[in-house]
Amino acid sequence: MTKAREFSPQELAEYDGSDPTKPILLAIKGRVFDVSTGASFYGKGCSYNRFTGRDACRGLAIMSLKDQDLVPSLEGLSPSQMNTLDQWLRKFESKYPEVGTVSQASILE
Repeated sequence: MTKAREFSPQELAEYDGSDPTKPILLAIKGRVFDVSTGASFYGKGCSYNRFTGRDACRGLAIMSLKDQDLVPSLEGLSPSQMNTLDQWLRKFESKYPEVGTVSQASILE
């Protein structure tokens, strides 16, 4: 993946680390990052794998791996939680290549 592209939620779900021939992707605030070099954290069966293949902003902001929190919704987050999310975003920006965006429709769900 060298060219930035737009992913639908269904397309992004295909990059959750379950297929070793595909990169591992994770989205934050609608921006998609290739976290394949962090496979020891994000690969299948690893601690942060539940964040992959989706935009799980809420889960990152509140540090939760619960299914109901692994969504892009920022509604009701406190300033402190938004700060946590921004720290995650800065980490991804500095460590992993950005490869695309999540389609606008999925951000509004």
